Amino acid sequence: MAKYEAKMKETDSDVIEFIEAVDHPKKREDAYKLLKIFEQTSGYEAKMWGPSIIGFGTYHYKYASGHEGDAPLVGFSPRKAKHSLYIASGETTRDETLKRLGKYTVGKSCVYINKVDDINEDVLKEMIRNAIAFIQELYPNQ
Repeated sequence: MAKYEAKMKETDSDVIEFIEAVDHPKKREDAYKLLKIFEQTSGYEAKMWGPSIIGFGTYHYKYASGHEGDAPLVGFSPRKAKHSLYIASGETTRDETLKRLGKYTVGKSCVYINKVDDINEDVLKEMIRNAIAFIQELYPNQ
């Protein structure tokens, strides 16, 4: 059986160059706001993961199936339609915290926002801290 090759890997791409390439000026402005929020709250430097995810921190996961890999602790991506926020979906307080976030939608593993002005930044910071603590407890000794 062929070894699974992870699509999402940390790269050497420049985060600022990536944000500067965001077409829509408001999306670009929001990407800079999110960059500041995630960096200050997580305490980690921003790194590009794959071609379009800005991640903060890293951890190594291993599932019962044997599949394993590396991923950012938290992250975001300024997509054309909405900003994707990558904040651990298994974190136990996430659903309750989301009720206080503001305007958002949820996908399988992401929280989507149209713009930063639609959300409560303090709640986002709380979600970032909670997600990092959850992942670090789930995958200790990183």
